[in-house]
Amino acid sequence: MRLSTKQKFFQYIKKSFNFFQNLLNLLKLVLSERQFLYLSCILVAISSAFAVIVLKTFAHNVFQFTIYINNLVKLPYINSILPIIGILLTVFVVQKFLDGSIEKGTSQIMIAVAKKSGIMPKKQMYAQILTSSLTVGMGGSAGLESPITITGAAFGSNYAQYYRFKYKERTLLLACGVAAGIATAFNAPIAGVLFAIEIVLADMSVTAFIPLLLSSATGALIANLTLKSNMLLSFRYALGFDYHNVIFYVILGVLAGFVSVYHARLFRKVEHLIGNYSDNVYWRAIVGAGSLAILIFFFPTLFGEGYESIKYLANDEAGFILNNSLLESFRTNQWIVLGFVFVTILIKSIATGLTLGSGGNGGNFAPSLFVGSYLGFFVAKFFNLIGFKEVPVGNFTVVGMAAVLSGLFHAPLTAIFLIAEITGGYGLIIPLMIVSSISFAISKRYDKYSMDIYAIAEKGIVFTSDKDRNLFNKIDLFSIYIKNIKTLTVYNSIEDIKEIFSTTTQDFIPVLNEDKSIHGIIVLDNIRSFIFNDNIDKSYLECITEATSTSIFTNAANVMKMMEAKKIDYILLTKKGKFEGYVTESLLLESYRSNLNKLRIE
Repeated sequence: MRLSTKQKFFQYIKKSFNFFQNLLNLLKLVLSERQFLYLSCILVAISSAFAVIVLKTFAHNVFQFTIYINNLVKLPYINSILPIIGILLTVFVVQKFLDGSIEKGTSQIMIAVAKKSGIMPKKQMYAQILTSSLTVGMGGSAGLESPITITGAAFGSNYAQYYRFKYKERTLLLACGVAAGIATAFNAPIAGVLFAIEIVLADMSVTAFIPLLLSSATGALIANLTLKSNMLLSFRYALGFDYHNVIFYVILGVLAGFVSVYHARLFRKVEHLIGNYSDNVYWRAIVGAGSLAILIFFFPTLFGEGYESIKYLANDEAGFILNNSLLESFRTNQWIVLGFVFVTILIKSIATGLTLGSGGNGGNFAPSLFVGSYLGFFVAKFFNLIGFKEVPVGNFTVVGMAAVLSGLFHAPLTAIFLIAEITGGYGLIIPLMIVSSISFAISKRYDKYSMDIYAIAEKGIVFTSDKDRNLFNKIDLFSIYIKNIKTLTVYNSIEDIKEIFSTTTQDFIPVLNEDKSIHGIIVLDNIRSFIFNDNIDKSYLECITEATSTSIFTNAANVMKMMEAKKIDYILLTKKGKFEGYVTESLLLESYRSNLNKLRIE
């Protein structure tokens, strides 16, 4: 029977894939472990890079299509209709083909590293590409970078699982996929490496930089070869620093810190509100996307990632952002344009919250750059218009992106070097350092965790910038607590206390109620002065003091904090309100040291 052309094509693909797998299996036998790891990080980077190309190309083509239609019919309705279609299609795909759920946000990568031994589901290799391209490509007010990083991480994780890499190498390959994704998306290899370090990895040695560098460089190389310049957010013209403007950069950094807090908190509220609006996912999508459509009708720059409008601001051509809006006729009025920019800063978080809460898929990376550029433009243009001083609008627009990115993601190094790379040089490195550090400090003061992991970091689920907490959070109290200990009840006597302390090495005795709940504790140091005397003038109940206890499900970092606060070296543990055992400070520290060795990536 003759095969059709389609069958021949798929047969060829299958044979090629099998040949490639066999070749890799052979190379694994021939090469050393380190050499095969280096090869693997390049292959993971290539996969991640091509995923970025698919996403970027689709989103760019849809955006160009809307511009063409708008110029043709001169009505903004198409901008409002497409996001509704895109979000509804996303919800449909999730419900019908992705088991009714999809994980969003870079927090999913950190959960995989912290709690799942670096293992990510296979569906993440394609689910993020499909859903985010529909959402953002068709105008959802979010970014592609979060889906890009999850996809890259999934490629790295599943590749490592297939070739049976251990936990450390699996986590490293996961991070390589993330680094390559960011490097490709922005043609910024250094930023890719730093993002993987600041956001994903808990601890690493210098030698672990090599796989990250190879992956990031591979991603940037593919971006140069395949992506058109108009698909990338880049500013290839000289930007210089004038030290007379330092005070204005400080003002920008302070404002960016507070705007970051405002954006993160309002986004969480809107996403939670619309996400819990209805149990019917399609009705929720219609209401959320419909609300987004209204915002885009009045503020067309909220459509999609918004990178095109950033370029207009950087070139001091802000009037163009009023195109196809109700205020288009006022685009030569600089005060109205400035007011439009200011309101857009305030409502971007609402638009992103509606996009993701209603069922769309995307991230907050692009919105942070969007808000930052608008804020930088606003600050510079405001001082220019009031005649206070002529401030370079282009500089402030790009520096503002680093400020808000640093504040929202608590990743100042990524912010600094990302903007330095996309501007084609390091002429603005000093103002980038100034605004990023100030914004980060203010944001950290009011929001302890970055916006992507805020909801789960407090629970001790994921890694944070606090490496000690990361390591303690890896400790499972069930695996280290001590259960074998003699206890007493409220009905025992002084003689029973003497019996336990004289025949065991215990230096405390938990005292339990009849239902096994904790009544108190008898501490040897508190009663040592009289307990072994012949004549004791204290009663049994007077020997009992208040006990410090917590649930066995409490994360180890919080247990350690309780010990430090109470100045004790052990704590009693309960399960469903009943005494279960105890854990000591020495046991926690021993597990801490063990986790330190396990998590350090070589």
